[in-house]
Amino acid sequence: MFTRIRHFFTRFFSNSSKVNNQPLNKVSLMVLIFVDIFILINVFVGLNDISNWHLSPSRAYPCYSEWTTYQKNTTQDKDYQIIVDSFGYDNRPRYQRQYQRVEDNSLGQVSEICLNYGELKDGVLSNSNNQDRIKINNLQGRIKNLDLVNSRIRSQYDSTLLEKIAGQSPENSINKVEAEKAKQELDKNNQQIANLKKEVVEVKKQIINRKESLNFLALLQDETKLATVTKGYQNASFWYPSIQFGLQAIFLTPLIIIALFVHRRSQSRGYGLVALISWHLLVIFLIPLLLKVLEFLQVGVVFNFLFNVIGNLLGGLLFLVSYLYILFIPLFGFVLIKFFQRIVFNTNIQVSNRVQQSQCINCGKKIKTFHAHCPHCGYYQYVECQNCHELTYKKLPYCYHCGAEQNLSD
Repeated sequence: MFTRIRHFFTRFFSNSSKVNNQPLNKVSLMVLIFVDIFILINVFVGLNDISNWHLSPSRAYPCYSEWTTYQKNTTQDKDYQIIVDSFGYDNRPRYQRQYQRVEDNSLGQVSEICLNYGELKDGVLSNSNNQDRIKINNLQGRIKNLDLVNSRIRSQYDSTLLEKIAGQSPENSINKVEAEKAKQELDKNNQQIANLKKEVVEVKKQIINRKESLNFLALLQDETKLATVTKGYQNASFWYPSIQFGLQAIFLTPLIIIALFVHRRSQSRGYGLVALISWHLLVIFLIPLLLKVLEFLQVGVVFNFLFNVIGNLLGGLLFLVSYLYILFIPLFGFVLIKFFQRIVFNTNIQVSNRVQQSQCINCGKKIKTFHAHCPHCGYYQYVECQNCHELTYKKLPYCYHCGAEQNLSD
């Protein structure tokens, strides 16, 4: 086992740093590393771009967040607040177009209910009167100023009462307002504040009771449509990681196939530098694929499925998902290694192909059929048949002289 691992890493680093079994010089190696870094950066940029090609749940359901926030809001002013938040400064419809624009050059569609939501919100915007909002802000500013004045008067009023109780004459008082006058001033300001608050309430009612506002609020209070949006958003959130992984796999698969094809062709024809560069490209393309597979297993459909099963069966003992992953990932790795060992990188299959193409059994370089040793790596190509004692190819199951089965473990 350890011999195979050591052989694998030796071969890996040999393929990564040698041209025709000759080591690269330091300058060429630095150039190759810079090329690798540049390509790797662009691969990840491409993966990021293609993963955003499909509409995310928040872009496919742009009204979901605001709608659910409104439903959870328990303040009395929530109707007015969401109406006012829809107001703009240019009074031009924009929300529906913004929602539709995300479909341009993207996969997926924006929810029809959210498009209707944006249309009604545009209606509120088109018929909004910024003067009403400015008026409310001015009224609330006046209320705040009067509250500050009252606060100052109260502090002086309390000290004036103390002076009066102590028998101090008004001429010696440090306060500018007498107790009686302070109380009158407070009553006057409180009355004015009450009137201003009533005026604010009236203006808010006018804004809320407009036809466009009522239509918008009616949609916001429609539990059935909110449930539809919520279900759609949750469903999109469930599948989105899998869709992203699929798009990323589509992006990487052609690159991996091309790099693998070029690498094998260049090896068979003895193009050492092309084989080296294509090998680096193959490794660079496989690294993001491996990372994305692990990311998908952590957040994709598989994880969500296990998460839901554990949650339903074991009553919320979700930490057990980690135990399943600890068991599942090594098992998955074992199956994957077996697949590559037996099918993709099967030694016997590789040797058979190389013998048919007059290549070295060990390094795959072109050699003459009468060469017993490879002139590239020095590997001895033959072994003595245990039956007829003639020389036959190593690592092939049968002797090509007598047809006797060979012991491939030698």
